[in-house]
Amino acid sequence: MDQAGPMRTLKLVLAYDGTGYCGWQVQPNGPTIQEELGRAIEKITGTRTLPVACSRTDSGVHALAQVAHLRTETTLEPSVLKRALNAELPEQIRVVSVDEVGDDFHAVHAAKWKLYRYVFHDGAIPDVFLRHYCWRIPYRLDVEAMNRAAKALEGTHDFRCFETEWPNRATSVRTIRRCMLTRLGDCISLDVEGDGFLYNMVRAIAGSLHEVGRGKWPIGRIAEIVERGERAQAGPTAPAKGLFLTHVELAADMARD
Repeated sequence: MDQAGPMRTLKLVLAYDGTGYCGWQVQPNGPTIQEELGRAIEKITGTRTLPVACSRTDSGVHALAQVAHLRTETTLEPSVLKRALNAELPEQIRVVSVDEVGDDFHAVHAAKWKLYRYVFHDGAIPDVFLRHYCWRIPYRLDVEAMNRAAKALEGTHDFRCFETEWPNRATSVRTIRRCMLTRLGDCISLDVEGDGFLYNMVRAIAGSLHEVGRGKWPIGRIAEIVERGERAQAGPTAPAKGLFLTHVELAADMARD
C-alpha cells in the first residue's frame, strides 16, 4: 500500500463508456464513474478520496476527455498512479493522463470551454456496433436545415428553454461559441461548444434540431424557442447514449503542470 506524504493536487483526464452507469456523481441508486474511481483510489492509496470533475455527466452519457482533480497524500509518481488506476478500474473507464498541478487548481473553475458531441444515425439499416453510442433515426435528416437553425443558438442567450426542471442553477444564461452539424455517411455529429451547460441542455438542443431535420418544424422555430424561454415549446430530450463530452479547454493559468 502507498505511503502518505504531503497533500498534492493531481489533474486527471478520463475517458469512459457511460453505458450502464448512473452518470458521474456518486448516488445511491446505481454505479457511477466517480464511485468506481474512488474505489480504485482507495485500493491503491489506502484512503478513500473522490475526484471532482468539471462536468457531472448524466446517466448513460460518455466522455472522451473528462477533466477532474484529486487531492491526495499519495507519494506515487503521476505515471505510476495512472498505470495503477487503469489496472484497478473496469475496462469501461480509462485514465488517459495524470499530472501534478498547483493546489489552486479546481476542475470546475478551470474549465473555460466544453465541447459536447451528439451523434445521430439515420441510415437505412441500424448500425450494430453503434447502437449504444447514437440516436437511431429511421428516416433521413436534413442536415443543411438543421445547421441553419442551429446558428440561432450561437452567442450569449438565456437557455432556460433547454433546461430540464428550470431553475437548476443561479442563472440560465450561457454562451455558445459553436453549434454545428456534420454528416459522415449515415452518421451526423452535432457539436456544441460553450462556457457551460444546463441540465440536459445539449440533449434538448439535439431533440429540437431533430424536429427541424425531419421537416416537422421550420428553421426559424429554434430562434423563437430561445426568445420565448419555455421548455414546453422545445423538442424532446434526446437519448443519453448519443452524447459525448469530447473536449475541455482549460484556462491558461490553471492548466499548468
